[in-house]
Amino acid sequence: MDASQKAQLVKELRERTGSGFLDVKKALEATNYDIEKAIEFLKDSGKAKAAKKAGRIAAEGLVSVVKNDKKVVIFEVNSETDFVATNKQFIDLVKNIGQALLASDFTNLESALAVKIDANTTILQATENATATIGEKISLRRAEFVNLEANQVAGIYTHANGRVSSLLLAEGTNETNARNVAMHIAAMNPEFLSKNEVPANRIEKLTAEFKESPSLKGKPEKIQENILNGMLNKALAEFTLLNQPFVMDQGFSVEKYLTDSSLKALKMKRFEVGEGIEKEVVDFAAEVAAQMKK
Repeated sequence: MDASQKAQLVKELRERTGSGFLDVKKALEATNYDIEKAIEFLKDSGKAKAAKKAGRIAAEGLVSVVKNDKKVVIFEVNSETDFVATNKQFIDLVKNIGQALLASDFTNLESALAVKIDANTTILQATENATATIGEKISLRRAEFVNLEANQVAGIYTHANGRVSSLLLAEGTNETNARNVAMHIAAMNPEFLSKNEVPANRIEKLTAEFKESPSLKGKPEKIQENILNGMLNKALAEFTLLNQPFVMDQGFSVEKYLTDSSLKALKMKRFEVGEGIEKEVVDFAAEVAAQMKK
């Protein structure tokens, strides 16, 4: 095999796998320039590299939400740095994962990782391959879905930087206004859909705190009750979607906006990149000093 044929195989293998030049060259040399065996070599190499990086903290990346006429999928793919989150290969991987999940019947993270992203590669394998080629730990952290029934609509929104995605499932047909509420969810981060979802112990704790308010002292019992209800409603409006002032018009609540739009909220979800992950704090000066001592 002459040099031009080898160069052509290197080019083809790079296009088929997305691997770097040196990794492709090494794989072809190790398999006597058998391209199918070289692909397997790269897969095994990718698993090994991914295993070495498995313990690293990946708290950056992208979230996304996608839908068709049957369901909505919201998910998060992590990387170690925000720089990689702008990498075209990483962005394309996230898009492909979204379409694969949307076309599948996954029920949890384990089954999501087993979904085929193409004829020969699962999502888990695709993230391992990306770990090998990009050089950072890449992983599908979480994925959830909501099924769409008759007379239901989903408003979805992903912020331009890909760090926040949200969805609103509602009864009705006004998709534009459902999306507006999904944007509100992304911006205002409500904890619960309505008062009914707030745990009783949290209501009790708030009520106990408000009873200590000086504004209640010396007031008749009925007035105290009214003041307490006002305090509680104001507090609930801070973290329940339906009671929050609508972000696009503070003059009325989200619930009124939905009612005026002939929509009834059924479910909401919001994902933010890295939420709940304890990030590693790196002392750069100490790291450099440690390297210099080696």
